[in-house]
Amino acid sequence: MTAQADSTNALLALIRDGKKMRLGQQLHLAVWLSIPAVIAQLSSIVMQYIDAAMVGHLGAEASASIGLVSTTTWLFSGLCVAASAGFSVQVAHEIGADDMRGARTVLRQALTATLVFSMSLAALGAIISGALPGWLGGDVSIYRDASLYFLIFALFLPALQMNILASGMLRCSGNMRVPSMLGVAMCVLDVVFNFFLIFPSRELHVAGAAFTMPGAGLGVVGAALGTAAAETVVAGILLWYLWIRSSELKLAGEQGSFRPKRTTLRKALRIGLPMGIEHVVICGAQIMTTVIVAPLGVFAIAANSFAITAESLCYMPGYGIADAATTLVGQSVGARRWRLTRSFAYITVLMGMGVMEVMGVLMYLFAPQIIGLMTPVEEIRELGVMALRIEAFAEPMFAASIVAYGVFVGAADTLTPCMMNFFSIWAVRLSLAALLAPSLGLKGVWIAMCVELCFRGIIFLVRLRRERWLRKCMRQSL
Repeated sequence: MTAQADSTNALLALIRDGKKMRLGQQLHLAVWLSIPAVIAQLSSIVMQYIDAAMVGHLGAEASASIGLVSTTTWLFSGLCVAASAGFSVQVAHEIGADDMRGARTVLRQALTATLVFSMSLAALGAIISGALPGWLGGDVSIYRDASLYFLIFALFLPALQMNILASGMLRCSGNMRVPSMLGVAMCVLDVVFNFFLIFPSRELHVAGAAFTMPGAGLGVVGAALGTAAAETVVAGILLWYLWIRSSELKLAGEQGSFRPKRTTLRKALRIGLPMGIEHVVICGAQIMTTVIVAPLGVFAIAANSFAITAESLCYMPGYGIADAATTLVGQSVGARRWRLTRSFAYITVLMGMGVMEVMGVLMYLFAPQIIGLMTPVEEIRELGVMALRIEAFAEPMFAASIVAYGVFVGAADTLTPCMMNFFSIWAVRLSLAALLAPSLGLKGVWIAMCVELCFRGIIFLVRLRRERWLRKCMRQSL
């Protein structure tokens, strides 16, 4: 592992030093940055899968209470990601230009700015938590659990923000390994905390011996607390590593102001604001989808939530490769190596499409087993399997949009992709879903999603191929 990390760091140094990179070296670097990034992304989804599977055994209403607010939690999480990216992309450019002091200056300002942002977001979430289930059209029977789940999520948003920021900064410096390892550790902690918090004290039998296993019996609330606790512990470790151990970004022993400067904030807004809008657009559409699905009943809400979580296991490798694309393109742009920037863009997009095509095939074949692990309710299982098998056909084109977006983020070009997402989701997906849901039910909603993802992948590939994003970088560097 250390030898591989040294090899990766040596290849990243070639970007900063302006030295020629062979195609084999570019492929090697893209693969070895992608693998830990994929593991990190998968670990975050496994946490959601764990929560869904554990709560699923409490019954359909418990599952529906989390499913109802899940799209809103993704919206708030996405805003935290956008806030972090506004600064981490700047750090990637500074490192690509071999200005480590400048990168650390941005990091200090990012810590203050994102902490203030996440605390404001937490306050907003706490305020709306009581009314949210009603706004989303959920059944009265799940109001209380859904509201409490979202309230706990909101209160721990600052910890989630620090987790996202520290992971993003390390990835943009080329360190994919530490966020990946800690992502896996967070999954383990989530299982442990959930095990004791969700279920009540019960008698277990192991190898013929019986013993009492203590438990808090908090149900849905226990799932929220378990996830929040795991995120908080890992956020502390990531911040410690970033502060003390990171060779490029450690702040220990160096003086500097943590007060955000106008120029840094302006750049962060230029990068992060369109990303934030994009997350609002996507998650707003998911919330509208929830509103469309909610009248279909508790089984449909739970199946929709489980299918989205299960599908995430398929498309999260795309997001991991997109993280690698952002790092590679960002550092190449910082070093003003335009041919290398183009090469990394195409390598990562094609890699993402290939990986997610395989994942789509696996998702289609093993849909019954995947959904079966999450719920014992037969009605939910049938609907969930149907949804996954429809969506499997869209995975390669979904990958194209995900990884191409990561390329554009690395190039600090986020406004146009945001508008593309807005048009694709609201004009194509929601229109089709509203049209098909009354006659086809949940099946119509997922057909609409499949069609829209294919359309979105096509328009992102067209934009990547035209290379206006690259010419924009070249003009800004003059």
